[in-house]
Amino acid sequence: MASHSQVLVEEKSSVRILTLNRPKQLNALSFQMISRLLQLFLAYEEDPSVKLVILKGQGRAFCAGGDVSAVVRDIGQGNWRLGAKFFADEYMLNYVMATYTKPQVSILNGIVMGGGAGVSVHGPFRIATQNTVFAMPETVLGLFPDVGASYFLSRLPGFFGEYVGLTGARLDGADMLACGLATHYLPSTRLTALEAELCRVDSSDPTVVSAILDAYTQNPHLKQQSAYHRQVLDVIDRCFSGRTVEEIIAALEREASDDWISTTIRALKKASPASLKISLRSIREGRLQGVGQCLSREYRMVCHVLKGDISKDFVEGCRAILIDKDKNPKWEPWRLEEMKDRMVEQYFKRVEEEEDLKLPARKNLPALAMAKL
Repeated sequence: MASHSQVLVEEKSSVRILTLNRPKQLNALSFQMISRLLQLFLAYEEDPSVKLVILKGQGRAFCAGGDVSAVVRDIGQGNWRLGAKFFADEYMLNYVMATYTKPQVSILNGIVMGGGAGVSVHGPFRIATQNTVFAMPETVLGLFPDVGASYFLSRLPGFFGEYVGLTGARLDGADMLACGLATHYLPSTRLTALEAELCRVDSSDPTVVSAILDAYTQNPHLKQQSAYHRQVLDVIDRCFSGRTVEEIIAALEREASDDWISTTIRALKKASPASLKISLRSIREGRLQGVGQCLSREYRMVCHVLKGDISKDFVEGCRAILIDKDKNPKWEPWRLEEMKDRMVEQYFKRVEEEEDLKLPARKNLPALAMAKL
């Protein structure tokens, strides 16, 4: 097992354990990691001796997202297409995982954000623990929930996906299990025993894996401040079903004010107006599209984001949050009403001279199994 490697590989008879290994960077996905994961997943699919793939993270994160600082550097050097290549490969990996013919178990014992959701949520088995923190924080970076999030967020109950995608709200392991983003939950102290049992699996039959996981899973209590309590869900469904971002905010402002409402409004007002508008439309379109269509559309969108021809909010958001860390982005346009429908429309068209994402023909239908749906 090469310890310097960004993806550690352990071979246990018929099982392969892949560990994301950039703990200092919270296992943020580099270009090398994405390429390596894609290569390994495709190789294992063709190898009859491999029956099950387990994916986990080293340290206190599963994966905190894609390493976008490198992409921002490329844009700064006038080379947004290098960034586009990063996203094309990442979306290809997401698609392979969503259509994978062998079981994939993701152990989400820590931070799972953005691209980290992309390499786990598309698989059939997603284990949360008391250490899990999930978020799609893209709108505050001037991006949008991508990696196929318009597919999986739009399939959450009611309008919970719109809430999670627009606000970047953090969910814990119990929330993830309740809404279906996780399929199983167990205390982290049980992971070693579970892993040992999974390593004895000698079958690609998902029901075999499922039976092992079911024996370990627990039903945790939702915390008092969880957004997944019935009364909060009712507010989410009332407000986040709005046709536009402006309607969503107005609906929230009409609700009786409490901590949850004011935090939610604050999160929306802090995010990039351009990001909020394209994210809402993306999730709405995702409700009616397959995972491949979602990823292809998201690729068009991300090319516009990187090119910065409509708004340069991605570079500005990364500057404010990741580089200078002043948390004071200057969004352009600054207000929601300045982000016109025709500008939103642009993001959904192909960037001239840029090919659409070419997804390979795959045998398997999407594996996304949303618990509780």
